[in-house]
Amino acid sequence: MFDNLIGNERAKETLRRMLRQGRVPGALLFAGEEGLGKKLFAVELARALNCRSRRGVEACGECPACVRIGHFHLPPSDDRDEHKKVARSEHPDVGIVIPYNRNILIDAIRDLERECNFRPVEGSARFFLIENADSLNDPSSNALLKTLEEAPPTTHLILITSRPASLLPTIRSRCQTVRFAPLTVEELESHIIKNRQRAGDEARLAAHLAAGKPGVALGLNLDKYRARRDAMLVVVEALTTGDERVRLLRAAEELGDAKNKDEYEPRLDALEFLIHDLWLLAHVGTQARLVNYDLRDRLARLADGLRPNRPARWLARVEELRTQLAFNLNRRVATDALFLGMASE
Repeated sequence: MFDNLIGNERAKETLRRMLRQGRVPGALLFAGEEGLGKKLFAVELARALNCRSRRGVEACGECPACVRIGHFHLPPSDDRDEHKKVARSEHPDVGIVIPYNRNILIDAIRDLERECNFRPVEGSARFFLIENADSLNDPSSNALLKTLEEAPPTTHLILITSRPASLLPTIRSRCQTVRFAPLTVEELESHIIKNRQRAGDEARLAAHLAAGKPGVALGLNLDKYRARRDAMLVVVEALTTGDERVRLLRAAEELGDAKNKDEYEPRLDALEFLIHDLWLLAHVGTQARLVNYDLRDRLARLADGLRPNRPARWLARVEELRTQLAFNLNRRVATDALFLGMASE
C-alpha cells in the first residue's frame, strides 16, 4: 500500500487516481533526486495492478503475488551478458532493466521489447522498470522508442531517473511524468525514529545529512561522518579563533592527502556543513536548523562575536573550489589555497 511509503503525497494521489480511473499509462517517467524511493513507488504500482486481494485500488501487500513482485534477481555487476537481458522478479510478469557500467545495453532493450509483446502469465498486466533511465545511450534510446510505440495495452513501462532532461525529448513526450521531491528534515527525522533506525541526535543528524532523502538516510555511516567532521572542525576552530596558519596548513595537508575523490568530497561536505552552521548561528542566532545539532554548544561558542559575512565568504570559497575540482585541479594545491584564502577573509 502506498501509505507504507514515506512522503510524496502528491505522487501517491496521482497514482491512486490512475488506478481508480483504470487509466494507468503504458509509459511513466518517475523523476526526482536519488534516494527518494522512486523504485519503491514503481514496485507498489506493479503490485496494485497484479494483486490478488486488492484493498480498494491498492495492493494488499500480503498475497503471494505482492510478496514475489518485490523480489528481483539482479545480475552481478561485472556480468555483461546478464545485463543484456531483463532481470526477473519472482513474479513472471514483472522485470527490471539495469545499466551495465552506466550504460543500458541495446540488447537489454531488445529483450525488453520481446518481453513486452507477451501476454500476462499470471497477473492482469506485465510491468517493467528501467532503472537509471538516463543511462540510455543513443542506440538503446532509439530501440526504446520503438518499444514505447508498439507496446500492447497490457504492458506498462516505468522509467526511473534523477536526470530526466538527459532523456531524448521524444522519449519524455511518450511518458507521463510523475515527479518526486525530498521530504522535509522534520518528516524524515520522524520517519527514522518511528522505524527505530536511529534515535535522538543521531536521527536528527541523519535527517539533515540526507537532505530529505530516505534512501540516503538509510545508508549513512555516521561514525565515518563524525571522523571527517572532527578533522574539519580543526579548520573552523582555527578560522574563528585566529590561531590559523600552522593548523590550517596541517589540516590542508590532511585533506589534500585524501586518497581519491570519493573520500575528499565527503570531507569537503563535512566542512561545508560546519561553516553553514556557523553562519546560521552568527546570522540568525538560532540552533533549531543546525545540521550538527549535537555540537550546538561548541559551535555556539565559536560563532560568538563572529561577523556573519565571514562564514558566508568561506562558503563561497568552498563552492568555488568545487567548480575548479571539476577540471581536475591538483587537490593539494587547491586545498592550501582554499584554507589560506579563508583565513584572509
